[in-house]
This record gives sequence, structure tokens and C-alpha cells, in this order.
Amino acid sequence: MPIIILIAALCALRYFEVWRFAELSWWWIVGLMALAFLWFEFLEPILGLDKRKAHNIDEQRRKDRVKKNFDKTRK
Repeated sequence: MPIIILIAALCALRYFEVWRFAELSWWWIVGLMALAFLWFEFLEPILGLDKRKAHNIDEQRRKDRVKKNFDKTRK
């Protein structure tokens, strides 16, 4: 996600010609976009980061459900 924020910021700074970013080539920004695409489409699934995030969310949901049910039975 930080790379997406960086790309958006660079696009805005380049478009509004702020400071030294006015001289920045659009190819640097396009290169970052290509890098972000490669990361999210290929490298993240290969490394299993997308499944790990989903697993953590499911695990937290399970823990919340168990705690909620346990609290009900204790009352």
C-alpha cells in the first residue's frame, strides 16, 4: 500500500510542478506503477502474503466468535 500512496503523491507533485518534481520524468512514475503491478499480481501470491492476510483475518474472527460464545455460557 505505501507504494500506491507514493505513486499518487508523485503524480500530484509532478502534475502541479512542485519544486524539483517538476523536472521528474513521467517514466519514473510509470516504472513505479509497473513495479506495483508486478508486486501485487505476481510476487505477493508467490510468497503467500495474500493468503497469510486472509488466514489472519479468519483466525481473528474465530477467536472473537469463541470468546463471544464463552461469555454467553458464563452468564
